[in-house]
Amino acid sequence: MKVSYRSISLPFEYPFTISNGRTKTHQPSLIVALQLGPFTGFGEAPAITYYDVTVEKMIGDLEAKRTMVEKFAFTEPERYWHYLHHLFPQNPFLVCALDMAAWDLYGKMKAQPLYRLWNTAMDHTPVCDYTIGIDTVEKMVEKMRAKPWPVYKIKLGTDEDIRIMESLRAHTDAIFRVDANAGWQVEEALEKIPVLKQLGVEFIEQPLEKNDWEGMKILFEKSVLPLYADESCVAESDVKKCFGYFHGINIKLTKCSGITPALRMIQEARSLNMQVMMGSMNECAIGSAAIAQFLPQLDHVDMDGPLLLKEDIAKGLLYQSGKVSVSEKPGLGIELNGSTP
Repeated sequence: MKVSYRSISLPFEYPFTISNGRTKTHQPSLIVALQLGPFTGFGEAPAITYYDVTVEKMIGDLEAKRTMVEKFAFTEPERYWHYLHHLFPQNPFLVCALDMAAWDLYGKMKAQPLYRLWNTAMDHTPVCDYTIGIDTVEKMVEKMRAKPWPVYKIKLGTDEDIRIMESLRAHTDAIFRVDANAGWQVEEALEKIPVLKQLGVEFIEQPLEKNDWEGMKILFEKSVLPLYADESCVAESDVKKCFGYFHGINIKLTKCSGITPALRMIQEARSLNMQVMMGSMNECAIGSAAIAQFLPQLDHVDMDGPLLLKEDIAKGLLYQSGKVSVSEKPGLGIELNGSTP
């Protein structure tokens, strides 16, 4: 097996801001390719400063153990993920990119899209939301009106949260979801959530700081809206921790270290009767196509990276008013625009 890679940095349509004033104009990512015989699989891992992950760090770790990555006798992705997990125990983002490429490779070897290999069908799939990042109220309204959509995910965590939502509601009947990105305190959340429900909000994502379990227990017992864990649910071991504190989990492929553990996280969440959402870390079409393979297994999905970016390096997904059409091509079903890594 041969591994190759390249670094990309794709511009956002609008500067992307979340709570605590974190803003970015471009999304840097590592794109990897695994080649075995006539087949090549692709994977992606976006760099996220909040998790102290850079493309340079991922490349450095990959180069340090490139020979070991390539010498594995690949037969199926689960075994390869376990190998990678022990090879890069401190770099789940890199493991995700390689695991994603391995699944794409495997699907191409089996001549099937992944969702078919998992014995699922694209009959009933959730609507993908469109994210409105924090900005001035006027700019957030402008972003929403420029992109008519059935479901919006609104980034909050400011002193203007309610005014923002009232202003947005005045311009659309669409469903709202709110992502506070751990930007609230307990009492603040208890005050805001009932008002947000009246404004047509469907659920709240990560209202409190990720380790505020005492606060989440209070909120879980009193909230009039469902609560979904994001920053509080990173790895497989976090799913059980979230039971009794959140109504559902938001799985991020990059954070949990790939497709392989995400499949297990879904199974565990279902065993606990928790709702399952899969979210975006602003992946381009490569990472988003991986999320798309999970659509039949999800209650909600946030895979709008290709909609938020000005340009892309791959194609294979079609977004139409929130519904995502997935290619029937094998693996992830995507094609790169131009040369491979």
